[in-house]
Amino acid sequence: MADKKKLVSEITSMDVDFAQWYTDIVKKAEMVDYSSVKGCVIMRPYAQALWENIQRTLDTMFKETGHENVAMPLFIPESLLQKEKDHVEGFAPEVAWVTHGGSEKLEERLCVRPTSETLFCEHYAKVVRSWRDLPKLYNQWCSVVRWEKTTRPFLRSREFWWQEGHTVHATAEEAMEETLRMLNIYARFAEEWLAIPVIKGEKTEKERFAGAEKTYTIEAMMHDCKALQSGTSHYFGDGFARAFDMQFTDKNNTLQYMYQTSWGMSTRMIGAIIMTHGDNDGLVLPPRIAPTQLVVIPVAAHKPGVTDKAQELLEVVKAAGVRAKIDLSDNSPGWKFAEYEMKGVPLRLEVGPRDIEQGQCVLVRRDTREKTVVRFEELAATVPALLEQIQQALYEKALRNREEHTYTAQSLEEMKAILQQHTGFIKSMWCGDRACEEKIKEETGMPSRCMPFEQEHIGDVCPVCGKPASKMVVWGIAY
Repeated sequence: MADKKKLVSEITSMDVDFAQWYTDIVKKAEMVDYSSVKGCVIMRPYAQALWENIQRTLDTMFKETGHENVAMPLFIPESLLQKEKDHVEGFAPEVAWVTHGGSEKLEERLCVRPTSETLFCEHYAKVVRSWRDLPKLYNQWCSVVRWEKTTRPFLRSREFWWQEGHTVHATAEEAMEETLRMLNIYARFAEEWLAIPVIKGEKTEKERFAGAEKTYTIEAMMHDCKALQSGTSHYFGDGFARAFDMQFTDKNNTLQYMYQTSWGMSTRMIGAIIMTHGDNDGLVLPPRIAPTQLVVIPVAAHKPGVTDKAQELLEVVKAAGVRAKIDLSDNSPGWKFAEYEMKGVPLRLEVGPRDIEQGQCVLVRRDTREKTVVRFEELAATVPALLEQIQQALYEKALRNREEHTYTAQSLEEMKAILQQHTGFIKSMWCGDRACEEKIKEETGMPSRCMPFEQEHIGDVCPVCGKPASKMVVWGIAY
């Protein structure tokens, strides 16, 4: 236990300093290292393994719905970026520019992609000629660069990894269907794989993605009751198509403009996992996405037969479809317990001489520390069932946290009074006037998170101006 206490004491309590707690976990669980470029991080193997599981799952979901992966260039000519006015203005403050190639100054500056809408537009304008070429359902996995002033690993960095889907369609209806389909995929992934409950909704005009006609979002609440935008899906209409001359010949042999979407989810979701499920001992990973679902730790490994039995049990659980590993290092069992708790491995299997005599082993849950004694012959059935219980328990715990910290307000003064006592989501009606939205943010620090699809009638008037209001909005302080 002394080893465990020494390791755990190095993590700042989340109740003392949540930001420092987060940084401590990211570093001590060996997820990232800081690079020599400020605001850029190195994804270490454990974080990369987690991201690869996220990629693999999402990529499968995308391909099941007919999407194909492509790879676009890293650089965007300035003239291409300038073609869509709202888009370039939205990203201008964050763009990194390449001005020289070797020792020679470039004739035209090149933008290091902050997102790839313009590249896809240029490509689609060339390759789509007829209605027979539509729809084009493309996605790419890549990194992008946005020159953020304030950075934090996974949540906001100058270079980050993500997927960005870009599709074009013959009709507005098809494009809107795609936009909402992808949002639903994100929501299902967040809830079923990451055990993170989300609110699906539409962003206000003020919070829309630059150049979009509509932006839809999934919003999650972290353990500290702040919001995290976790995935977005955008409907562009034919705005980009007109700017980039993206036309096709329809079935009546008439030229039409394409309708476009884009959607993205990033390594920010690793931060979401940490801040939703982690505790003061480190990570707590949902089993479905964890790189290692179970670790086998032999106790008194120096005694005859212990290591052999541990290896045998490892093969049993692996044959049951569980991602498992064994730790045969010479570190003490106490050190190993603390290490894998820090890394959030969902289940620990302990086996020692006495266990072997009795034909059983001990399973320890990471989320509750609950111990279960299991007979060897029951192990293959027990472990997968227990992993599913952990997955569901993490989701339910996160959902309780959101429900317990979601409040309702009828006035701006009531919003402020709530925030003096609590952090969380506040639901209110809204008249739709941008001035009222901005006043709420100015006086409370809460931007609008979304107008949920599941609307509630919690009043008749706007909390700011008192005018009739028909839309409910969720507000929250966000990362």
